[in-house]
Amino acid sequence: MSIYVDTLYLQTYIHSKPTPLTRSFMPASSPQVLYTPAQRARRDATAWTLVQGVLAPVQFLIFGVSLYLVVHSLQTGEHTDWALASVVLKTVVLYTIMVTGAIWEKVVFGQYLFAPAFYWEDVVSMGVMALHTAYVWVWWQGAWSATDQLLLALAAYGSYAINAAQYIRKLRMARLQKPTHTLPDTGAQAST
Repeated sequence: MSIYVDTLYLQTYIHSKPTPLTRSFMPASSPQVLYTPAQRARRDATAWTLVQGVLAPVQFLIFGVSLYLVVHSLQTGEHTDWALASVVLKTVVLYTIMVTGAIWEKVVFGQYLFAPAFYWEDVVSMGVMALHTAYVWVWWQGAWSATDQLLLALAAYGSYAINAAQYIRKLRMARLQKPTHTLPDTGAQAST
């Protein structure tokens, strides 16, 4: 008797029955496993998986450098232009990974966003995108002070950190999830 319990941001699998409280947080078609065998095969076969695997650490590296520049600029007032520009670069990479991630989700799950297996990650991603987009807008307009822009960037980065943790958790879940089917042992041997 397996059950799916969903908190606001994290999805956890436990052995129990659903309660009205846990059921209220669940998307309508919450999966019992992250990938079906067909989805796992599509995930492993598509080049978009590699694209995501390359872009995610690149984005995280840019995030780390940019976060350092933003905090350093807020503390010292130095290199503010570099800090402001680094957030724009981080946002461009974020948009790239969001578009390619939506394509990946379409290939693997049949829909561009909000597939049940990644529902909450996509919900939080929308907030991340909104904050980063707001940053680019105020940066472009130049109406806010540099300090206010950098504080908005920190808010965007906080939401990104939560979202990144969600995806890291899903990556770990995918690695721990055993395939639900195995090929029959035919007794055939490979020759060398």
